[in-house]
Amino acid sequence: VQLVESGGGMVQPGGSLRLSCAASGFTFSSYDMSWVRQAPGKGPEWVSGIYPGGGSTYYVDSVKGRFTMYRDNAKNTLYLQMNSLKPEDTALYYCARALPATGWAMDYWGQGAQVTVSS
Repeated sequence: VQLVESGGGMVQPGGSLRLSCAASGFTFSSYDMSWVRQAPGKGPEWVSGIYPGGGSTYYVDSVKGRFTMYRDNAKNTLYLQMNSLKPEDTALYYCARALPATGWAMDYWGQGAQVTVSS
């Protein structure tokens, strides 16, 4: 299993970024997937999750209405579109494979993509 994130960077408050996660080594279209972030000095925070078909997505309250998670199963790729970014969104963002029917428990993580929101 390999998960490789890309698309991180530095952006001003109010800006946008899109993260991508290229998945390989497993049947991507069969798994729930999640995005998790870890801010400096804090523990991991689950951000969003998506079911295999992509029709259902879930978000932590702090990003609802600003972040959109989606997937392209034909390309084995997961995305996180982040709009109206705030300084408190600064973190290392990971994509992770989630185990079914476990409340988003995750077994494989990528290496992370840094997102920095600063003026």
